[in-house]
Amino acid sequence: MNQLISIENVSFRYDDQKQFALKDVNLKVYEGEWLAIVGHNGSGKSTLAKMLNGLHFPESGTVRVGEYLLSEETVWDIRSKIGMVFQNPDNQFVGTTVEDDVAFGLENHGVPHLQMVERVIHSLDRVQMGEFLNQEPHHLSGGQKQRVAIASVVALEPDIIILDEATSMLDPKGRQEVLKTINEIKKDRNLTVISITHDLEEAAQADRMVVLNQGEVYKEGLPKEIFRLEDDLIALGLDVPFTLKLAKALKKNGFNSEKRYLVEEDLVKDLWTYHLNK
Repeated sequence: MNQLISIENVSFRYDDQKQFALKDVNLKVYEGEWLAIVGHNGSGKSTLAKMLNGLHFPESGTVRVGEYLLSEETVWDIRSKIGMVFQNPDNQFVGTTVEDDVAFGLENHGVPHLQMVERVIHSLDRVQMGEFLNQEPHHLSGGQKQRVAIASVVALEPDIIILDEATSMLDPKGRQEVLKTINEIKKDRNLTVISITHDLEEAAQADRMVVLNQGEVYKEGLPKEIFRLEDDLIALGLDVPFTLKLAKALKKNGFNSEKRYLVEEDLVKDLWTYHLNK
């Protein structure tokens, strides 16, 4: 896999704080992967996301995105490669209609009008929001708003999308709709996705996970490897996916499986098989 982002020995602290928000962080991100960065509040995950987008610069160490080393001279080149979807979609709306909102970033990038119209329609269709073209954003549901925010980013055709707690304000249905949309776009365009989250059920869907604690990388690995550290995660103020907790409880009642269920459908399938064989 091609390395797309390299973070080497990065430390950072805010002006009014003595403690480091990030401390000697080393991290690689590869083209086409979904990386989930998890941690409790204050672990440094949102600071790291902002640094990747050039909103912060490291106090020490280096950040490289593609061919660009992060600096004041290269920050706009790096931002052209990265799109960010934030926690509250209302903070990203600037247009009076869905169409205007998606077109806003394209206008700022000087995209020709005919190409802009095509990209707006295509990106809204990709997130199943094409029929809401002339709708006012404040009339949309939370999940619909977040899908429009994603369309605004997708229209810019970035190499990387960062989801900064992008599903935390949504109900379970809206959360699954947004994650499904991102996953489909990722596969279609070989997009690289970085999900900043404290929701470990969301992180379980990623290709790889990084756990941050007090500004440092605590653990890195595949979701199934990370979730073996169940007690450690709980001690860090995190949780484990509901499917793991349910399977553990069912095991006490005769459901004998050594699998670690990260996907709800897998657990349901095995429970049905277990029921038929009883």
